[in-house]
Amino acid sequence: MALTKNDIVTSIHDLGFTKKKSVEIIESLLEIIKGTLEKNENVLISGFGKFCVKQKNKRRGRNPATGDDLMLEERKVVTFKCSGKLRDKINGQ
Repeated sequence: MALTKNDIVTSIHDLGFTKKKSVEIIESLLEIIKGTLEKNENVLISGFGKFCVKQKNKRRGRNPATGDDLMLEERKVVTFKCSGKLRDKINGQ
């Protein structure tokens, strides 16, 4: 099961913040992250990981439903690389 934004808000609320304040905190954090990524800047959260904006070049692709060849346009994608600490924690080390 995936962790949702509502689950995070509830966790913040359980720390003693009001529900409204919890929503504001999470919304503000997400807006800061989105705004930083929109400016093509990376977001590094120590002990958690790094969100990076990468440029994808134009390339040939294929429509899996029809098998037709097509050209995929240039685009930007967001990637995530977890920190070593998080990786170790996930792997139980």
